[in-house]
Amino acid sequence: MKKFVNDVEQLLQESLQGLAAAHSDLLTLHLNPTFVTRKQLPQPKVALISGGGSGHEPLHCGLIGAGMLDAACPGQVFTSPTPDQMLAAAAAVDRGKGVLFIVKNYAGDVMNFQMAVEMMQQPCATVLVNDDVAVERSTHGTGRRGVAGTLIVEKLVGAAAEAGASLDQCKALGDRVNSRTASMGVAFTSCTVPAAGRATFDIAEDEMEFGVGIHGEPGRRRGPVRPAQELVNELMAAILGDLQPRPGTEVLLHVNGFGGTPLIELYLLYHCASQLLEGEGLKVARSLVGNYTTALEMAGASLTVTLLDEEMKSLWDAPVHTAALRW
Repeated sequence: MKKFVNDVEQLLQESLQGLAAAHSDLLTLHLNPTFVTRKQLPQPKVALISGGGSGHEPLHCGLIGAGMLDAACPGQVFTSPTPDQMLAAAAAVDRGKGVLFIVKNYAGDVMNFQMAVEMMQQPCATVLVNDDVAVERSTHGTGRRGVAGTLIVEKLVGAAAEAGASLDQCKALGDRVNSRTASMGVAFTSCTVPAAGRATFDIAEDEMEFGVGIHGEPGRRRGPVRPAQELVNELMAAILGDLQPRPGTEVLLHVNGFGGTPLIELYLLYHCASQLLEGEGLKVARSLVGNYTTALEMAGASLTVTLLDEEMKSLWDAPVHTAALRW
């Protein structure tokens, strides 16, 4: 294993210390239990909290700040955080209008966030993100996974909360964005979880995984490496088949890298995907390209499409100031 590591057991804590030091104007790191909060907390507003296993950076801690999250609870690599982290984060950032948890649909995350909700004293609600069309949709903590669409939910709901939306309004918006968002990914390699010391799965140089998640796990099938346009065609067929957009619909197109894919390739995918969408009579009104929901160093990418309305376009354009996104 070739990684920048001092002690595998201390990797997360040392990384978080570096994050907080590099962005000391934006973030405060709390230990025992571990969570990260926004430095400046306006009040009153709905507090937005997300989290999950580490290894997906900049999701979630890099998305804390004005216009997005108020706190994030990082677990060990690909391991859910614990309810005590979530309760402590909620107590730190609650400003009197309730707490909204934004949770990716993985069993451990769902279970632990639900336990925290059951122990909460203040008003709270949950948005469950399940945008991955490689798996069947579910609203009960199993089935379709929450992947790169989580960022879209966090950005749009974050803008609404910053503008003064109520807890019920933020919850309804998050659910609506999730229902109008679909993602799917492919990968050329797996990744190495530091505690394991080797790649999660082996794959030949001329093979790829189709329908991967964000934990370096295999996809729903393996096949030969194919040209980018062919891959985009297949991903988009699944995404648009799920969303069923009407011609003329405006969309947000997010091309997300898994950590080991350079921007030159991600922008090529954007070119292929945007041309396909326009050919289907859809207008790409907003875009985001980069490594935002990663799987350590996994080489691969996902496509995410969100069907936009006027409110969502306005919220996407609202100012945001985080370590990973600033506009």
